[in-house]
Amino acid sequence: MTQTVTPAPTAPATNNTESIHASDGWTSRTWLLLVVLCGALFLDGLDISMVGVALPSIGADLGMSASALQWIVSGYVLGYGGLLLLGGRSADLLGRRQVFLTAVAVFGIASVASAALSSPEAIISLRFVKGVAAAFTVPAGLSIITTTFSEGPARNKALSIYTVVGASGFSLGLVFGGLLTEVGWRATLLLPGPVSLLLVVVGWRVIPAAQRTLTQLADFDLFGAVSSTAALLLLVVAVVEAPTRGWTSSLVVAAFASSAALAGLFVATEVRHSKPLIRLGILRSWHLVHANVAGAIMAGGYFSFQFLVTLYLQDSLGWSPLAMALGFLPAGLLVIASSTRMDRVLARVRTQVLIAGGMVAFLTAYVLFLRVDPGLSYVVLLLPTMLLLGVGFALSFPSINAQATSGVADHEQGLASGLVNTSVQIGGAVVLAVISAILGNAAASEGPAVPGELMPGMLTGLQVIAVITAVGVAASLATVLGLARGDRRAVADLVE
Repeated sequence: MTQTVTPAPTAPATNNTESIHASDGWTSRTWLLLVVLCGALFLDGLDISMVGVALPSIGADLGMSASALQWIVSGYVLGYGGLLLLGGRSADLLGRRQVFLTAVAVFGIASVASAALSSPEAIISLRFVKGVAAAFTVPAGLSIITTTFSEGPARNKALSIYTVVGASGFSLGLVFGGLLTEVGWRATLLLPGPVSLLLVVVGWRVIPAAQRTLTQLADFDLFGAVSSTAALLLLVVAVVEAPTRGWTSSLVVAAFASSAALAGLFVATEVRHSKPLIRLGILRSWHLVHANVAGAIMAGGYFSFQFLVTLYLQDSLGWSPLAMALGFLPAGLLVIASSTRMDRVLARVRTQVLIAGGMVAFLTAYVLFLRVDPGLSYVVLLLPTMLLLGVGFALSFPSINAQATSGVADHEQGLASGLVNTSVQIGGAVVLAVISAILGNAAASEGPAVPGELMPGMLTGLQVIAVITAVGVAASLATVLGLARGDRRAVADLVE
């Protein structure tokens, strides 16, 4: 579907700059602005995947089990996903520039501090802090783009570059993580620090100023932010602990019940609050809901797949961190290769179709990997999966972000971007907790992994990932079929 150039709605109270249209020449300042925003997102993806590569080394050095190691990932994504909505709201109320730069600075300082620690609890805590910082960085950065570039080709071009850079950061973080882990796992925690602080210095000069619209502290839905984050944290705790303690144990039942109660309180708060984190009416848009569901399933499947395969390749097959990272590299290269073309694709093909294609690629990749056997070569087993994952990311990631923010007014761009990123992180945290619980339960009943063999629970984990992704495929295909039926009705109406 070809899109025409239409100016995005302006909001003078929150942004005092003019929108950039497709016909406008992009100046060096415009490109530098995009570099800063993309740089922050790149670091976010880089940080998650770099640490993922280093998990076996961290676990061996600090004596952490697989269940404990997943908290290094989950601590980050829970802080990220749990406070993204507050981050988006803060960007709308406090000014996008102020929120973005402050959050990037906190991210950098926490990175430097975590690299100097040896306590698992302290490292996990700082991972949570970094996730919180990213929760303010990402929606602020995305809303800066969507309020600076007019809706249509100009915004599609900026968004495609932005989101593909984010996906590239996640993919290339595997390579950086492999290289740095060879030096020492602490280097993977340290790297984002100085780069973040450099982005703050440059960003201060190129990010357009925006006026604040906060009038009183009540404008912040703090209880909504706390209740939603606590609900997610308790849900993950329950899922991780259930296989070892039992689904009917007092701790697991209490965690599930408390999570449900807090989720209910969150919804009740959003209904009553004058300026809620989520204006529930925004969820009436099916294309926005579809983008959020697809994002959650995409991230949940891939985060869990990477976690599982990282442990398998390094702990069971004895691959070095660098070899494992290079094994994942084809997916990242495909995503990078697509970055200069996705804006044209988005201008011609409906995002719903692209998302469906991406989800099919993800599912095919996971099904192919179910053939896993220690005797299979890289070319036969891992390479086809990596190529399909690259296709899945290239099609889905920019399409999900574009669909989630399309047609949303400027004053709710922070909400829309925060919502879709929240869905991505929640999906990642919850599915990762499920897979971690499967591995932990299998290890407890069958014993630890034996070198040269499949890990206990590995095939079950892969099957769960494939089933969850299949749900995403079904939802996306149903959306595409709904669009086709709508088009046929429109044509019939015109003929009549």
